[in-house]
Formats: sequence, C-alpha cells, structure tokens
Amino acid sequence: MGPENDSRVSGFLLLGISEDPRLQPGLFGLFLSMYLITVLGNLLIILATASDPRLHTPMYFFLSNLSFVDVCFTSTTVPKMLLNLHTHSQAISYEECITQTHFFVLFSGLDIFLLTVMAYDRFVAICHPLRYTAIMSPRLCVGLVLGSWLINITDSLLQSFMVLRLTFCTHLAIPHFFCELNQVVHLACSDTFPNDVVIYFGVLLLVCFPLAGILYSYSQIVSSIRAISSAEGKYKAFSTCASHLSVVSLFYCTVLGVYLSSAVTQNSHSIAIASVMYSVVTPMLNPFIYSLRNQDLKSALRRLCT
Repeated sequence: MGPENDSRVSGFLLLGISEDPRLQPGLFGLFLSMYLITVLGNLLIILATASDPRLHTPMYFFLSNLSFVDVCFTSTTVPKMLLNLHTHSQAISYEECITQTHFFVLFSGLDIFLLTVMAYDRFVAICHPLRYTAIMSPRLCVGLVLGSWLINITDSLLQSFMVLRLTFCTHLAIPHFFCELNQVVHLACSDTFPNDVVIYFGVLLLVCFPLAGILYSYSQIVSSIRAISSAEGKYKAFSTCASHLSVVSLFYCTVLGVYLSSAVTQNSHSIAIASVMYSVVTPMLNPFIYSLRNQDLKSALRRLCT
C-alpha cells in the first residue's frame, strides 16, 4: 500500500516486551499485579488527603493531583497491553493508537509539570518559611495545576494533529508495548521533519525547562539547608523534600536512561523493557515513597483503612 489518506490505515502491531508465547502468562500476571497496586496505592493517597483536614495543604494538594495523573498515566498503556497478552494479539487500531499517543503525551507531561510545581512548593517552604502561607495561596495552587493541564493539553493535541497529517505504508509494526510518539512518527512514509521539529521543541519546552526549574529549586534548598546551624534542623528541613527528591530522581533517571540508550542502541525490545520503569514502575512506587517516610500521611491512611 502506497502513501494514502491516514483514515485508510486499519491499525498497527504492538510487538510488546517479548514475543515468546511461553512468557505471556507470566507477563500478564506481573503487569496485572503492578497495575492493581498502582491504582489502589494512588487512590488511597487521594482518599487520605481528601478525607483528612490536616492534609489540606499545598503539598498534599499537589500530591493528590500527582496520584490522579499517575493512575491515568498507567491506564493509558497497561490495560491495552494486558488485553493483548490475554488474547494473544498484537493488534491496535489506528484510532486507538492515536488516542493512546495523545493521552500518553498528556499524562507524562503532567507528571513532569506536577513534579516541578512540587519542587517549587518545597523551595518556598524551606527558603521562605515565613511567607509560605501567603505565597502558596489556594488561588496560586489551583492556578498552577490548571496551568499545567492547559499547557499539556495544548501540547498533546498539537502532537496528535501532527501525527494525523502523516501517511503510512505497509510496515506498521511498533517494537514497543504502547504507541510511543517517536515510534509511530518514524513508521510514516511521508515527510516527518515537521513532526520531529514539534517533538524536539516540545521536549525542550516541556521537559528540559521543568528539569532546569527543579534543579534550580533544589540548589536553593541545599543552600538554605546548609545555612541551618543545628543538625536536627537540617534533618527536619531535608526530610520535608526527601520523598519528592526520590520520586524526581527515579522518574528523570529512568526517562533519560531510556532516551539516551535509544540514541546509541538499535535494540528496540531493550528500550521497551526500560520504558516500563518510568511508565509503570515509577507510578507504582510513588505512593510507597511518599507514605513510608511521612507520619501525617501514614496516620491518615491508617484512619482511612480502619
């Protein structure tokens, strides 16, 4: 089939993590367990922060939004993978693939923006504690979250419309377990240069700039902590941002690892396996990271479960 209108493309094939049929039942059980843990853990965080008045603070407001986005993030890819593993199918329709690409770009971008907003919240709390309540007003907190949604909805719609303009030929196999934007674009047999420009601009604006903001926030936090005279004060200040720093490190290290490795290796299955870390494992671990060292959240979860 030569270049034709996109609407005539019936679908794609998701090659997944492994094509060995002997591994399919084990992979199904593993990813089903991880998905259920992710959904349950993040929903508990949302319910705990909503039900406990003591957690109605900017930090927990942003955390509950992050938990909601993490549930949506994993729900974009894992259920379809589970369905394909269960039915021994690799097919995904054209419409499903574009929709999956759209929501994956949206929720991965929201994850990054919310982590950046949370870094700013910790920066204000540690570097300007006396002005924290005045600066982090409810209006600002809601505005930061709504602004994050607006920016990322705009970006994901733009990326989706750019994919819709492409035409595809006969080779429609995606060596991944979901419709990853770059993989879909590079299957096209029409000119992808405009798509590449939009993708790289989006990465610069929506990944690199937020990362720079996080690094700046933590450089100021470290300077403020070093200025504290007592060891107990330093520990208390650091403990308020330790969970967030752990989540940021885990998310960015896995994302950078995947995309740096993709630049030097042609082993797509290895990249797909590595992508599991930031798209499935990190959202699953976030509730544990935030609750294990946080006494207020642990108390709220105990009250919720009793």
